[in-house]
Amino acid sequence: MTAPQIFRSVDEQITALRKGAAEIIPEEELRAKLERSRVSGKPLRVKLGVDPTAPDLHLGHTVVLRKLKHFQDEGHTAIFLVGDFTAMVGDPTGQSETRPPLTREQVQANAQTYLEQVYKLLHPERTEVRYNSEWLGGLSGIEIVRLCGHYRLARMLEREDFRSRLANNQAISVHELLYPLFQAYDSVALKADVELGATEQKFNLLVGRDIQREYGQQSQVALTMPILVGTDGQRKMSKSLGNYVGITESPTQMFGKIMSISDELMWSYYDLLTDFGPPVIVRVKEEVRTGVLHPMDAKMQLAHNIIAGFHGEEAARKASDEFRRVFRERQAPDEAPVRKLQRGEPKRLAVLLVELALAPSRSEAERLMKQGGVEINGERADVKKEVDLSKSGEFLVRAGKKKFMRIVVE
Repeated sequence: MTAPQIFRSVDEQITALRKGAAEIIPEEELRAKLERSRVSGKPLRVKLGVDPTAPDLHLGHTVVLRKLKHFQDEGHTAIFLVGDFTAMVGDPTGQSETRPPLTREQVQANAQTYLEQVYKLLHPERTEVRYNSEWLGGLSGIEIVRLCGHYRLARMLEREDFRSRLANNQAISVHELLYPLFQAYDSVALKADVELGATEQKFNLLVGRDIQREYGQQSQVALTMPILVGTDGQRKMSKSLGNYVGITESPTQMFGKIMSISDELMWSYYDLLTDFGPPVIVRVKEEVRTGVLHPMDAKMQLAHNIIAGFHGEEAARKASDEFRRVFRERQAPDEAPVRKLQRGEPKRLAVLLVELALAPSRSEAERLMKQGGVEINGERADVKKEVDLSKSGEFLVRAGKKKFMRIVVE
Protein backbone atom coordinates (compact mmCIF):
# COMPACT_ATOMS: atom_id res chain seq x y z
CA MET A 1 0.00 0.00 0.00
CA THR A 2 1.30 3.44 -0.93
CA ALA A 3 2.01 5.68 2.05
CA PRO A 4 -0.05 8.90 2.16
CA GLN A 5 1.68 12.01 0.86
CA ILE A 6 2.77 14.58 3.46
CA PHE A 7 2.13 18.16 2.36
CA ARG A 8 3.15 21.58 3.60
CA SER A 9 0.50 23.78 5.23
CA VAL A 10 -2.22 25.12 2.93
CA ASP A 11 -1.02 28.71 3.46
CA GLU A 12 2.53 27.77 2.45
CA GLN A 13 1.27 25.97 -0.66
CA ILE A 14 -1.03 28.82 -1.66
CA THR A 15 1.82 31.33 -1.34
CA ALA A 16 4.04 29.25 -3.64
CA LEU A 17 1.28 28.49 -6.16
CA ARG A 18 -0.02 32.07 -6.31
CA LYS A 19 3.38 33.44 -7.40
CA GLY A 20 3.10 34.96 -10.87
CA ALA A 21 -0.48 33.72 -11.40
CA ALA A 22 -2.91 35.99 -13.25
CA GLU A 23 -6.07 34.40 -11.82
CA ILE A 24 -7.07 31.45 -9.64
CA ILE A 25 -10.75 30.70 -10.34
CA PRO A 26 -11.89 30.44 -7.62
CA GLU A 27 -9.08 30.65 -5.07
CA GLU A 28 -11.29 29.54 -2.20
CA GLU A 29 -11.95 26.26 -4.05
CA LEU A 30 -8.24 25.69 -4.52
CA ARG A 31 -7.72 26.28 -0.81
CA ALA A 32 -10.48 23.76 0.01
CA LYS A 33 -9.03 21.17 -2.39
CA LEU A 34 -5.57 21.62 -0.85
CA GLU A 35 -7.02 21.20 2.64
CA ARG A 36 -8.84 17.97 1.69
CA SER A 37 -5.68 16.72 -0.02
CA ARG A 38 -3.59 17.47 3.06
CA VAL A 39 -6.01 15.64 5.36
CA SER A 40 -6.37 12.59 3.10
CA GLY A 41 -2.75 12.46 1.97
CA LYS A 42 -4.01 12.19 -1.63
CA PRO A 43 -2.30 14.49 -4.18
CA LEU A 44 -4.35 16.79 -6.41
CA ARG A 45 -4.42 15.95 -10.10
CA VAL A 46 -3.09 18.99 -11.94
CA LYS A 47 -3.47 19.11 -15.71
CA LEU A 48 -1.60 21.08 -18.35
CA GLY A 49 -2.59 20.35 -21.94
CA VAL A 50 -0.28 21.30 -24.81
CA ASP A 51 -0.94 20.84 -28.50
CA PRO A 52 2.41 20.00 -30.16
CA THR A 53 2.01 22.47 -33.03
CA ALA A 54 5.74 23.24 -33.41
CA PRO A 55 8.92 21.26 -32.67
CA ASP A 56 10.65 23.71 -30.31
CA LEU A 57 9.68 25.40 -27.06
CA HIS A 58 10.70 28.92 -26.03
CA LEU A 59 10.64 30.66 -22.65
CA GLY A 60 7.06 31.81 -23.26
CA HIS A 61 5.90 28.19 -23.20
CA THR A 62 7.72 27.52 -19.93
CA VAL A 63 5.70 30.04 -17.89
CA VAL A 64 2.80 27.59 -17.47
CA LEU A 65 5.14 24.59 -17.38
CA ARG A 66 6.94 26.16 -14.42
CA LYS A 67 3.63 26.48 -12.57
CA LEU A 68 2.98 22.77 -13.18
CA LYS A 69 6.42 22.16 -11.67
CA HIS A 70 5.40 24.23 -8.62
CA PHE A 71 2.43 21.89 -8.03
CA GLN A 72 4.75 18.93 -8.55
CA ASP A 73 7.22 20.35 -6.02
CA GLU A 74 4.36 20.59 -3.51
CA GLY A 75 3.77 16.84 -3.91
CA HIS A 76 0.81 16.88 -6.32
CA THR A 77 0.41 14.83 -9.49
CA ALA A 78 1.59 16.74 -12.56
CA ILE A 79 -0.29 15.59 -15.67
CA PHE A 80 1.38 16.70 -18.90
CA LEU A 81 -1.28 16.14 -21.53
CA VAL A 82 -0.13 15.94 -25.14
CA GLY A 83 -3.00 17.10 -27.33
CA ASP A 84 -2.22 14.78 -30.19
CA PHE A 85 -5.94 14.55 -31.10
CA THR A 86 -6.82 18.24 -30.58
CA ALA A 87 -3.73 19.38 -32.53
CA MET A 88 -5.33 17.77 -35.57
CA VAL A 89 -8.47 19.86 -34.90
CA GLY A 90 -6.71 23.21 -34.40
CA ASP A 91 -7.18 25.53 -31.41
CA PRO A 92 -9.07 28.71 -32.46
CA THR A 93 -7.80 30.66 -29.43
CA GLY A 94 -6.47 34.05 -30.53
CA GLN A 95 -6.96 33.21 -34.19
CA SER A 96 -8.57 35.64 -36.64
CA GLU A 97 -9.10 32.83 -39.14
CA THR A 98 -9.37 29.06 -39.15
CA ARG A 99 -6.07 27.44 -38.21
CA PRO A 100 -5.03 24.57 -40.49
CA PRO A 101 -4.90 21.27 -38.57
CA LEU A 102 -1.65 19.29 -38.45
CA THR A 103 -1.10 15.81 -39.84
CA ARG A 104 -0.69 12.85 -37.49
CA GLU A 105 2.97 12.54 -38.55
CA GLN A 106 3.69 16.20 -37.70
CA VAL A 107 1.98 15.85 -34.34
CA GLN A 108 3.89 12.70 -33.38
CA ALA A 109 7.26 14.20 -34.35
CA ASN A 110 6.59 17.41 -32.42
CA ALA A 111 5.28 15.52 -29.38
CA GLN A 112 8.53 13.58 -29.03
CA THR A 113 10.68 16.74 -29.03
CA TYR A 114 8.25 18.41 -26.57
CA LEU A 115 8.76 15.65 -24.02
CA GLU A 116 12.55 15.87 -24.33
CA GLN A 117 12.32 19.59 -23.62
CA VAL A 118 9.70 19.64 -20.82
CA TYR A 119 11.77 17.19 -18.79
CA LYS A 120 14.30 19.98 -18.41
CA LEU A 121 11.74 21.42 -15.92
CA LEU A 122 9.56 18.53 -14.77
CA HIS A 123 10.70 15.41 -12.90
CA PRO A 124 10.27 12.58 -15.46
CA GLU A 125 9.55 9.85 -12.92
CA ARG A 126 6.92 12.01 -11.18
CA THR A 127 5.13 13.22 -14.32
CA GLU A 128 2.05 11.50 -15.69
CA VAL A 129 2.21 11.85 -19.48
CA ARG A 130 -1.03 11.26 -21.34
CA TYR A 131 -2.29 11.66 -24.92
CA ASN A 132 -5.87 12.79 -25.47
CA SER A 133 -6.26 10.48 -28.44
CA GLU A 134 -6.62 7.77 -25.75
CA TRP A 135 -10.23 8.85 -25.11
CA LEU A 136 -11.11 11.40 -27.81
CA GLY A 137 -10.04 9.05 -30.60
CA GLY A 138 -12.50 6.44 -29.34
CA LEU A 139 -15.59 8.65 -28.91
CA SER A 140 -18.54 7.44 -30.95
CA GLY A 141 -20.73 9.79 -32.94
CA ILE A 142 -23.50 9.62 -30.34
CA GLU A 143 -21.03 10.37 -27.53
CA ILE A 144 -19.83 13.50 -29.36
CA VAL A 145 -23.45 14.58 -29.86
CA ARG A 146 -24.12 14.12 -26.13
CA LEU A 147 -21.00 16.12 -25.29
CA CYS A 148 -22.22 18.97 -27.51
CA GLY A 149 -25.62 18.79 -25.80
CA HIS A 150 -24.04 19.82 -22.51
CA TYR A 151 -23.12 23.32 -23.72
CA ARG A 152 -25.11 26.15 -25.30
CA LEU A 153 -24.09 27.67 -28.62
CA ALA A 154 -24.90 31.19 -27.37
CA ARG A 155 -22.31 30.83 -24.60
CA MET A 156 -19.74 29.45 -27.01
CA LEU A 157 -20.19 32.49 -29.26
CA GLU A 158 -19.55 34.81 -26.31
CA ARG A 159 -15.91 33.86 -26.71
CA GLU A 160 -13.98 36.96 -27.77
CA ASP A 161 -12.25 35.57 -30.85
CA PHE A 162 -15.51 34.02 -32.15
CA ARG A 163 -17.42 37.24 -31.44
CA SER A 164 -14.82 39.29 -33.29
CA ARG A 165 -14.87 37.01 -36.32
CA LEU A 166 -18.68 37.13 -36.49
CA ALA A 167 -18.61 40.94 -36.30
CA ASN A 168 -16.13 41.04 -39.18
CA ASN A 169 -18.06 38.48 -41.27
CA GLN A 170 -15.17 36.01 -41.02
CA ALA A 171 -15.83 32.30 -41.20
CA ILE A 172 -16.02 30.01 -38.17
CA SER A 173 -15.84 26.30 -38.91
CA VAL A 174 -17.98 23.88 -36.91
CA HIS A 175 -14.92 21.86 -35.84
CA GLU A 176 -13.57 24.98 -34.09
CA LEU A 177 -16.66 25.02 -31.86
CA LEU A 178 -15.78 21.46 -30.84
CA TYR A 179 -12.28 22.34 -29.68
CA PRO A 180 -13.22 23.84 -26.25
CA LEU A 181 -15.56 20.88 -25.65
CA PHE A 182 -12.82 18.36 -26.45
CA GLN A 183 -10.43 20.20 -24.11
CA ALA A 184 -13.12 20.15 -21.43
CA TYR A 185 -13.68 16.42 -21.94
CA ASP A 186 -9.96 15.91 -21.32
CA SER A 187 -10.56 17.17 -17.77
CA VAL A 188 -13.42 14.69 -17.37
CA ALA A 189 -11.28 11.78 -18.60
CA LEU A 190 -8.39 12.74 -16.33
CA LYS A 191 -10.55 13.70 -13.32
CA ALA A 192 -8.56 16.93 -13.08
CA ASP A 193 -8.67 18.93 -9.85
CA VAL A 194 -6.81 21.88 -11.36
CA GLU A 195 -6.17 22.95 -14.95
CA LEU A 196 -3.42 25.38 -15.93
CA GLY A 197 -3.27 27.64 -18.95
CA ALA A 198 -2.28 31.05 -20.25
CA THR A 199 -4.71 33.94 -19.80
CA GLU A 200 -5.89 33.50 -23.40
CA GLN A 201 -7.04 29.98 -22.45
CA LYS A 202 -9.37 31.21 -19.69
CA PHE A 203 -12.56 30.55 -21.68
CA ASN A 204 -11.56 26.95 -22.44
CA LEU A 205 -10.63 26.29 -18.80
CA LEU A 206 -13.99 27.60 -17.61
CA VAL A 207 -15.81 25.39 -20.14
CA GLY A 208 -13.97 22.51 -18.48
CA ARG A 209 -15.48 23.46 -15.10
CA ASP A 210 -18.98 23.38 -16.58
CA ILE A 211 -18.54 20.10 -18.46
CA GLN A 212 -17.10 18.31 -15.42
CA ARG A 213 -20.26 19.22 -13.46
CA GLU A 214 -22.40 17.89 -16.32
CA TYR A 215 -20.56 14.55 -16.02
CA GLY A 216 -21.06 14.40 -12.25
CA GLN A 217 -17.56 15.48 -11.23
CA GLN A 218 -16.36 18.30 -8.99
CA SER A 219 -15.32 21.31 -11.06
CA GLN A 220 -11.63 21.88 -11.57
CA VAL A 221 -9.94 25.07 -10.40
CA ALA A 222 -8.72 27.18 -13.33
CA LEU A 223 -5.32 28.80 -12.80
CA THR A 224 -4.12 31.15 -15.53
CA MET A 225 -0.65 32.58 -16.09
CA PRO A 226 0.26 35.84 -17.87
CA ILE A 227 1.50 35.90 -21.45
CA LEU A 228 5.28 36.43 -21.54
CA VAL A 229 6.31 39.55 -23.46
CA GLY A 230 9.09 38.91 -25.96
CA THR A 231 12.57 40.42 -26.02
CA ASP A 232 11.26 43.40 -28.01
CA GLY A 233 9.32 44.47 -24.91
CA GLN A 234 6.08 44.93 -26.84
CA ARG A 235 4.55 41.74 -28.21
CA LYS A 236 3.88 38.21 -27.04
CA MET A 237 6.99 36.03 -27.28
CA SER A 238 6.79 34.22 -30.60
CA LYS A 239 9.21 32.48 -32.90
CA SER A 240 7.50 34.02 -35.93
CA LEU A 241 8.09 37.51 -34.53
CA GLY A 242 11.76 36.81 -33.82
CA ASN A 243 11.45 38.05 -30.22
CA TYR A 244 11.90 34.64 -28.58
CA VAL A 245 14.48 32.81 -26.47
CA GLY A 246 14.49 29.12 -27.36
CA ILE A 247 15.23 26.67 -24.55
CA THR A 248 17.31 24.49 -26.89
CA GLU A 249 19.46 27.40 -28.06
CA SER A 250 23.07 27.49 -26.87
CA PRO A 251 23.68 29.03 -23.42
CA THR A 252 25.59 31.88 -25.08
CA GLN A 253 22.66 32.69 -27.39
CA MET A 254 20.16 32.52 -24.54
CA PHE A 255 22.33 34.73 -22.32
CA GLY A 256 22.72 37.40 -25.01
CA LYS A 257 19.00 37.47 -25.77
CA ILE A 258 18.00 37.75 -22.11
CA MET A 259 20.52 40.55 -21.58
CA SER A 260 18.92 42.46 -24.46
CA ILE A 261 15.59 42.94 -22.64
CA SER A 262 14.77 46.26 -21.00
CA ASP A 263 15.38 46.87 -17.30
CA GLU A 264 11.62 47.26 -16.80
CA LEU A 265 10.78 43.93 -18.49
CA MET A 266 13.42 42.17 -16.39
CA TRP A 267 11.11 42.07 -13.35
CA SER A 268 8.39 40.22 -15.25
CA TYR A 269 11.00 37.63 -16.26
CA TYR A 270 12.14 37.33 -12.63
CA ASP A 271 8.54 36.66 -11.62
CA LEU A 272 7.54 34.25 -14.38
CA LEU A 273 10.78 32.45 -15.30
CA THR A 274 12.51 31.82 -11.96
CA ASP A 275 11.70 30.11 -8.68
CA PHE A 276 12.83 33.11 -6.63
CA GLY A 277 10.20 33.89 -4.02
CA PRO A 278 8.51 37.31 -3.83
CA PRO A 279 10.70 38.46 -0.87
CA VAL A 280 13.87 37.78 -2.88
CA ILE A 281 12.58 39.64 -5.94
CA VAL A 282 11.49 42.59 -3.79
CA ARG A 283 14.96 42.72 -2.21
CA VAL A 284 16.72 42.67 -5.60
CA LYS A 285 14.41 45.43 -6.87
CA GLU A 286 15.21 47.56 -3.83
CA GLU A 287 18.95 47.00 -4.28
CA VAL A 288 18.67 48.19 -7.89
CA ARG A 289 16.52 51.18 -6.90
CA THR A 290 18.97 52.32 -4.22
CA GLY A 291 22.03 51.77 -6.38
CA VAL A 292 23.42 48.89 -4.32
CA LEU A 293 23.09 46.62 -7.36
CA HIS A 294 23.52 47.73 -10.98
CA PRO A 295 20.60 46.78 -13.28
CA MET A 296 23.10 45.00 -15.55
CA ASP A 297 24.21 42.78 -12.68
CA ALA A 298 20.59 42.02 -11.73
CA LYS A 299 19.93 41.03 -15.33
CA MET A 300 23.03 38.84 -15.44
CA GLN A 301 21.83 37.09 -12.28
CA LEU A 302 18.47 36.51 -14.01
CA ALA A 303 20.07 35.14 -17.18
CA HIS A 304 22.38 32.86 -15.17
CA ASN A 305 19.46 31.45 -13.17
CA ILE A 306 17.31 30.75 -16.25
CA ILE A 307 20.12 29.13 -18.23
CA ALA A 308 21.28 27.00 -15.29
CA GLY A 309 17.78 25.52 -15.16
CA PHE A 310 18.02 24.27 -18.74
CA HIS A 311 21.74 23.70 -19.33
CA GLY A 312 23.30 23.37 -15.86
CA GLU A 313 25.39 25.62 -13.60
CA GLU A 314 28.66 25.15 -15.47
CA ALA A 315 27.14 26.14 -18.83
CA ALA A 316 25.48 29.18 -17.22
CA ARG A 317 28.78 30.27 -15.67
CA LYS A 318 30.61 29.96 -19.00
CA ALA A 319 27.89 31.95 -20.79
CA SER A 320 28.10 34.63 -18.09
CA ASP A 321 31.89 34.81 -18.39
CA GLU A 322 31.65 35.01 -22.18
CA PHE A 323 29.12 37.84 -22.01
CA ARG A 324 31.24 39.77 -19.54
CA ARG A 325 34.34 39.32 -21.67
CA VAL A 326 32.67 40.39 -24.92
CA PHE A 327 30.23 43.07 -23.86
CA ARG A 328 31.85 44.57 -20.79
CA GLU A 329 35.52 44.21 -21.64
CA ARG A 330 34.93 44.48 -25.39
CA GLN A 331 36.97 41.38 -26.16
CA ALA A 332 36.16 39.21 -29.14
CA PRO A 333 33.88 36.22 -28.57
CA ASP A 334 35.35 32.77 -29.05
CA GLU A 335 32.84 32.21 -31.85
CA ALA A 336 33.49 35.44 -33.83
CA PRO A 337 32.49 34.85 -37.48
CA VAL A 338 35.32 34.49 -40.00
CA ARG A 339 35.30 36.14 -43.45
CA LYS A 340 37.91 35.29 -46.08
CA LEU A 341 39.02 37.99 -48.57
CA GLN A 342 41.20 37.79 -51.66
CA ARG A 343 44.38 39.89 -51.74
CA GLY A 344 44.01 43.17 -53.56
CA GLU A 345 44.37 46.94 -53.42
CA PRO A 346 44.09 48.87 -50.12
CA LYS A 347 40.50 49.74 -49.25
CA ARG A 348 38.86 52.39 -47.10
CA LEU A 349 37.70 50.81 -43.87
CA ALA A 350 34.29 52.53 -44.10
CA VAL A 351 33.69 50.83 -47.47
CA LEU A 352 34.88 47.47 -46.13
CA LEU A 353 32.52 47.69 -43.13
CA VAL A 354 29.55 48.02 -45.50
CA GLU A 355 30.75 45.11 -47.65
CA LEU A 356 31.11 42.97 -44.54
CA ALA A 357 27.59 43.96 -43.36
CA LEU A 358 29.08 45.47 -40.21
CA ALA A 359 27.47 48.82 -41.07
CA PRO A 360 24.34 49.56 -43.14
CA SER A 361 25.91 52.40 -45.13
CA ARG A 362 29.17 54.26 -45.61
CA SER A 363 27.84 57.33 -43.79
CA GLU A 364 26.81 55.17 -40.83
CA ALA A 365 30.23 53.48 -40.85
CA GLU A 366 31.98 56.86 -40.80
CA ARG A 367 29.71 58.10 -37.99
CA LEU A 368 30.60 55.02 -35.95
CA MET A 369 34.30 55.57 -36.58
CA LYS A 370 34.11 59.23 -35.52
CA GLN A 371 32.56 58.07 -32.24
CA GLY A 372 35.45 55.66 -31.64
CA GLY A 373 33.23 52.64 -32.13
CA VAL A 374 35.43 50.79 -34.66
CA GLU A 375 38.61 48.90 -33.79
CA ILE A 376 41.10 46.76 -35.68
CA ASN A 377 42.98 44.35 -33.44
CA GLY A 378 41.93 46.39 -30.42
CA GLU A 379 43.06 49.78 -31.76
CA ARG A 380 40.60 52.52 -32.65
CA ALA A 381 40.35 53.33 -36.33
CA ASP A 382 39.73 56.88 -37.56
CA VAL A 383 37.47 57.82 -40.42
CA LYS A 384 40.32 57.95 -42.96
CA LYS A 385 41.64 54.49 -42.14
CA GLU A 386 42.63 52.30 -45.08
CA VAL A 387 43.05 48.55 -44.81
CA ASP A 388 46.02 46.93 -46.56
CA LEU A 389 44.71 43.88 -48.42
CA SER A 390 47.85 43.32 -50.49
CA LYS A 391 49.38 40.80 -48.06
CA SER A 392 48.17 37.54 -46.56
CA GLY A 393 47.24 37.69 -42.89
CA GLU A 394 44.33 38.14 -40.53
CA PHE A 395 42.88 40.82 -38.28
CA LEU A 396 39.91 41.30 -35.97
CA VAL A 397 37.35 44.03 -36.60
CA ARG A 398 34.94 45.35 -33.97
CA ALA A 399 32.10 47.64 -35.14
CA GLY A 400 29.96 48.97 -32.31
CA LYS A 401 29.55 47.12 -29.03
CA LYS A 402 28.47 43.74 -30.29
CA LYS A 403 29.69 43.13 -33.85
CA PHE A 404 32.98 41.27 -34.28
CA MET A 405 34.45 39.65 -37.38
CA ARG A 406 37.76 37.93 -37.98
CA ILE A 407 39.10 38.77 -41.46
CA VAL A 408 41.47 36.36 -43.21
CA VAL A 409 43.29 37.72 -46.30
CA GLU A 410 44.48 34.96 -48.63
